[in-house]
Amino acid sequence: MKILAFAASNSFESINKRLVNYTCDLLSKKFKNDLEIEVLDLNDFEMPIYRPDREKDNGIPEPAKLFYKKIGEADALLISFAEHNSSYTTAYKNLFDWTSRIQAKVYQNKPVFLMATSPGKRGGASVLKTASDVAPFYGMDVKGTFSLPSFHENFDSSTNEIKNQELMSLLINSIELLVK
Repeated sequence: MKILAFAASNSFESINKRLVNYTCDLLSKKFKNDLEIEVLDLNDFEMPIYRPDREKDNGIPEPAKLFYKKIGEADALLISFAEHNSSYTTAYKNLFDWTSRIQAKVYQNKPVFLMATSPGKRGGASVLKTASDVAPFYGMDVKGTFSLPSFHENFDSSTNEIKNQELMSLLINSIELLVK
């Protein structure tokens, strides 16, 4: 099974990237040779801000086409959403907007596991709810969600793992739904 994973953030210090990498490590350890995991960096998909006249004049940029192709080649997706002002990051929204011009069902009916984290107690709950609510319209078959609240309190930066055993167990049990 091929899993495509990414943090919906372009921050070089993204805590959502750390959560994605941690989760991918958990999956790799648990399912060893049964998974092929590719982790994308949104910085590799930077494009001008979407504008209809820009699309008319220049077409769809190659990074959007590549992103859509990579989704198509995957069997399942793992996404961790950073939250900016209770919504998606501009970097993710722009990539999504361009890619939706190829096909509105950007996620091509793939099984998806959605996550979010933030420094705050809500753990990106607003953006995670938004992503979950609109998922069916964009071809996501959501198999589960996970929110890690208070990232700096619940994630050990020296060992790169979740400190809170209850949250770690919840993530492990939830993520298994993606590969089963």
